[in-house]
Amino acid sequence: MSLNPGDQMTRVALPSGIELDVLDTGPRDGETLIFLHGFPESHRTWRGQISQFSDRYRCIAPDQRGYCGSSNPQDAGMYTIDKLMGDIAQLADALGVGKFTLVGHDLGGVVAWAIALTGVLQDRIERLVIANAPHPFIFSKLLYTNPDQRAASQYVRAFRDPANDALVREHGLLPLLVKALDFKGQSFAEDAERDQLLQSWSNPDTAMAMLNWYRAGLSDVPPLDEPYELPADFSTPALPNVAIPTLVVWAMDDIALPNANLDGLDDLVDDLTLVKVPDCGHFVTWEAPEKFNAALEEFLSR
Repeated sequence: MSLNPGDQMTRVALPSGIELDVLDTGPRDGETLIFLHGFPESHRTWRGQISQFSDRYRCIAPDQRGYCGSSNPQDAGMYTIDKLMGDIAQLADALGVGKFTLVGHDLGGVVAWAIALTGVLQDRIERLVIANAPHPFIFSKLLYTNPDQRAASQYVRAFRDPANDALVREHGLLPLLVKALDFKGQSFAEDAERDQLLQSWSNPDTAMAMLNWYRAGLSDVPPLDEPYELPADFSTPALPNVAIPTLVVWAMDDIALPNANLDGLDDLVDDLTLVKVPDCGHFVTWEAPEKFNAALEEFLSR
């Protein structure tokens, strides 16, 4: 069973003025799972999970701001982490959700980590689930000290470079993905899923909005020729460990995020369950849905 591309979406207007297209399915009296997709996808990142869990859990999966048909403000300042976290808090309120499990992949996982670290939804998030999204403290250090991570993240510099804006405005996101990531569309999911993404990426306003996630203050990415050492003024925020039960599912063949991102993770998360998925790339939620779902099933049943 899988989601249909035409599954009915709900338009949710947030107090901030942002409007999100949201898939909201499953029993309203069931435990709630809120799924946050990453770049450059949509709520359909979670098609293999929602189809399995929506018979028992209320599954809420937004197209986050800037993606697909959701609001796509063009100012990069509209994509700072406080605003992205605020979307999820306001969405939960708008849909009448009390406590829930927060699930995030890629940049959606970055938002999920931030929510858990800052306590934005303290006492409402019962569990945290992360799929191939790095803990921000570990990742920010690796960008300075780890040659593999710095090399793998050079695409971010291209995404932030305004010299590429004309290309994106004229042709959409795909040419920049090819230029910065050597993107091979034929290997990206099933035909129907790829075609739907290509259509979304062709909208220049949507493409620029998606890039704004990278332009709004996420970790700096030094060029390859800078020294591999922490700057003298380097620091991480004085935030507590993640205390809520946390599942991290990590695909071990992720070329964007070397496995060094797992080193020291258990020192930053008090109640950590780590499940490694071998022979799988970055998009573990649909590249290895059976393994991801098995890990999530066991974690939720605790």
